[in-house]
Amino acid sequence: MCGITGFTSKNWEPPSDRIRAATSTLIHRGPDQTGVFASQLFSMGATRLKIIDLHGGDQPILSDDGDTGIVFNGEIYNHLELRRELEQLGHRFTSHSDTET
Repeated sequence: MCGITGFTSKNWEPPSDRIRAATSTLIHRGPDQTGVFASQLFSMGATRLKIIDLHGGDQPILSDDGDTGIVFNGEIYNHLELRRELEQLGHRFTSHSDTET
């Protein structure tokens, strides 16, 4: 089971290592990969138990323009079919992860 943490920083300025510290408390939930994203507006972190895409799909995943990000715990069972449809529409993927789909 993965671990997810995050917060907004709209009305306060957290210490620069706050998201890393919060995410590190969840390593037992997802020992295969740990990642964080931090900006002036929000931060998010994830610890991942790799099941799909063992070599890629590291989280958080950001859109090409960096405008959208996601951390996700779950499984999208029809992600391969959805991915094919999205690829036909011109979307490009960098991993084989259901989260990126």
